[in-house]
Amino acid sequence: MIVQIYVDDIIFGSTHPSLTAEFRKLMETKFEMSSMGKINFFLGLNIRKSSEGIFINQEAYTKSLLEKFGMKGDSKVKVPMSFGTKLTPSLDKPAADITLYRQMIGSLLYLTSSRPDIMFAVCYCARFQANPREPHHNAVKNIFRYLKRTTSLGLWYPSGSGFFVQAFSDADLGGCGLDRKSTSGGCQLLDGKLVSWQSRKQTCVSLSTAEAEYIAAASCTSQIIWIQNQLRDYGVSMKRIPLYCDSESAIRICHNPVQHSKTKHIALRYHFIKDHIEDGNIEIHFVRSNDQLADIFTKALPELAFNRILQGLGMMEAESVPISN
Repeated sequence: MIVQIYVDDIIFGSTHPSLTAEFRKLMETKFEMSSMGKINFFLGLNIRKSSEGIFINQEAYTKSLLEKFGMKGDSKVKVPMSFGTKLTPSLDKPAADITLYRQMIGSLLYLTSSRPDIMFAVCYCARFQANPREPHHNAVKNIFRYLKRTTSLGLWYPSGSGFFVQAFSDADLGGCGLDRKSTSGGCQLLDGKLVSWQSRKQTCVSLSTAEAEYIAAASCTSQIIWIQNQLRDYGVSMKRIPLYCDSESAIRICHNPVQHSKTKHIALRYHFIKDHIEDGNIEIHFVRSNDQLADIFTKALPELAFNRILQGLGMMEAESVPISN
């Protein structure tokens, strides 16, 4: 049995239906609560499930956001951020409404719990909340225009018998216009289905692409180890989890125990990845840039590359999901 509690909301389920019924009766005798039956909505997530699989999106929440911020009419925007977009402080541009800007960013951040496709764009725009300018506000409005066109997009988890973990990590060198820090991106998949994703600015300035990729791989390794620990709680032990990186130089650093001039300045906390490789917890492999799923979490992509990665992450429109109503 698995029980998930968030404040006063609770989800529970079991491989044995009798345990589920017994647990529900027990909870009702101890607490004043109402049972909603099979789950179809939880914390803003719309959930559809059948024998074919599970589909999760935030269509209702997305529509409420579009209405709240006055995004009406049709939209032809096909990506959340135009390819090549580089945001800078733009202090010479008119100031944006700081309260409105922060409201829009906060609302979008909650939406990223089921929309990895907007993760990078939202986090990128969030860096300018202290002093937003017109270009930043226009970039956020572009995200909303994209949402207008993809309201029902969500994550599809088809039922299957396989059980394996794999991860992808990537970095964009010096992409932040504020301080020239790089962006780390990563995603983890269970049985080929996306279960975790990250896009965050690195805490220090990287001096090379190899260093930025190495730091991103270390961050992704932390998430892999967390997933390993979670699976161990359920009696599943996994070793040699593949981590895919598109930088051969970063991979060589991971395997080289000698700290030479190109790596001696990298903070010690990032070198723990070597220990996990030696212990057999992970294996780091090279992947072509065209097959790098984590690209979507580090930079704005052209439409074709963007859509190819969405397919690899298992994102679909609700009307395309093979679940009968």
